[in-house]
Amino acid sequence: MLYQIFSLLLIIPCLLGYGSFLGDKLAIRKSQSLMMILGLFSLSVAWTILSFFVPITIFVEILSLGLGYFFYFKSKLWKSDFVFYSTKATLFFYVCIVLAIVSSTYYPFILDTFGYYIPSVLWISEYGLVKGIANLDLILGQMSFWHILQAGFSHVSDIYLRLNLLLLIVFVHYIFETKKWIMLVVLPVFFLFTQSPSPDLPVMILSLIVVNEILNKNNNLSFLFAISVWAFAVKPTVIWLPLFVLVYGVFFVNSSKKFLVLGSLVFGLFIIKNIYCFGYPFFPSTFLDVGASWKPNSELMQDSAKYAIIKTYDTQYTYEQITQFSVVEKVKNWLFLDGIKSKIHILFVFSIIIFGFYAFKTKNKVLTLLWSCILLKSIIVLIFSAQYRFFLEVFVIIFFILFQSIISKKISFVAFGFIATIVLSTLSFPRYLQIHLPSFRLGAYITGISSEQLIRPVFYELNSYYTYQIGNLKFNVSKDYPFSFDTPLPAISSSFVQHYYDIGIFPQLNSHQLKDGFHWKKLNKEQKEKLKEILKNLPIQ
Repeated sequence: MLYQIFSLLLIIPCLLGYGSFLGDKLAIRKSQSLMMILGLFSLSVAWTILSFFVPITIFVEILSLGLGYFFYFKSKLWKSDFVFYSTKATLFFYVCIVLAIVSSTYYPFILDTFGYYIPSVLWISEYGLVKGIANLDLILGQMSFWHILQAGFSHVSDIYLRLNLLLLIVFVHYIFETKKWIMLVVLPVFFLFTQSPSPDLPVMILSLIVVNEILNKNNNLSFLFAISVWAFAVKPTVIWLPLFVLVYGVFFVNSSKKFLVLGSLVFGLFIIKNIYCFGYPFFPSTFLDVGASWKPNSELMQDSAKYAIIKTYDTQYTYEQITQFSVVEKVKNWLFLDGIKSKIHILFVFSIIIFGFYAFKTKNKVLTLLWSCILLKSIIVLIFSAQYRFFLEVFVIIFFILFQSIISKKISFVAFGFIATIVLSTLSFPRYLQIHLPSFRLGAYITGISSEQLIRPVFYELNSYYTYQIGNLKFNVSKDYPFSFDTPLPAISSSFVQHYYDIGIFPQLNSHQLKDGFHWKKLNKEQKEKLKEILKNLPIQ
């Protein structure tokens, strides 16, 4: 906890500095929470551009912090009535802050933390963006803007990768600043995402803020569109958000098309980053082949698409079974999977239907547009991979829209206390969840409370790996765990090593330097035999 407080006190003035400097140029309203979001946005975009050329090292972090502090003192922001230091801040505000900090100190339990989030941060901080890195480990082809931002803070100010806590503190500030007390109800749910740099939390929070700003007639569309595109660059499943702001700005406000400029530049950067790392404009789709010589193997991409469909049905059916389903069977089997995911899917469908009725009943054109954009996103995701984690922000937005005029401030406070107690109790003593809800698989990875958390967040250390070489690539694989979250780079997850063997390819270096990137190459007979022997030692998931 003590380290988390230090981290927040170090980063927040820096964000205010950047936010104040750019806020004047974008003419955003004098909102300290929006200034901090603008600070995160600006650093994320700047570091993404920089990471094409150099790694985001400790030198970059210190220089960026120093520049942020320069803007902070130049604007004399320490004199402003900042709620963290203000006597106007209520006791309940500090309760929310403390509980959020406590939630961030537990062991991470979201599995993508080890197979995707941490490896992405390591690559960016040590090498920057790497051309064709998807050939080494396909999932690394995503390289979310959020992980680039996390990499920038990972050397000094946030070495335990709890950037989500920072955003959650900004969100708490936003709630008390705007007095949107209904948001307190979902705040404790967000506690489940503070232990790792999961992009799910930023897209949920940014979606809530952008939608609320539009409903409250904030017509600074240049800022809102840029933030919505940034959210899309953090996690593309939130495609409905920039679409919503775009249509709202063009057809509802009749704003000058200049509001599209900043967001369009961010979108262009997102496309370039994807092509550079993955070989195609939109991960993990092969739509719009630009002919990049470093694009992943076509058979690997086909297998990835098949696995996405299998994941849609929680791996309860084989791909062959799924392809034999009729349209009715596809819907029925998705809705009625074994376990808790069935309830989530049914709730999702009902939520969309109820929101649609509400939007049309109120004859509110903005809400109807919002519903249409969410419905379009839902259809797209349902077609490709209808996993519940791709709908998380939709649940949050629909809850906010339907209940913001119903749930009072008092009820919001009580609900926050009740839900926060449940969430923190589950994180501290997960045994009850593991026994009574075994179908919630993530529950098995929650390890409980530790005394170390009073000083710093707890984290896993393994650092046990094998080193092998195939062709010109010398690589590392974790000995006792399927993911290579703290294995020295270049590291490959054991499941991908197995997959490469199955389809007869293996990644190779473009040159003797890792920064120059990777391509795939067919295995010869000798290499395939060597890889077969290697696989005998590896933990295959």
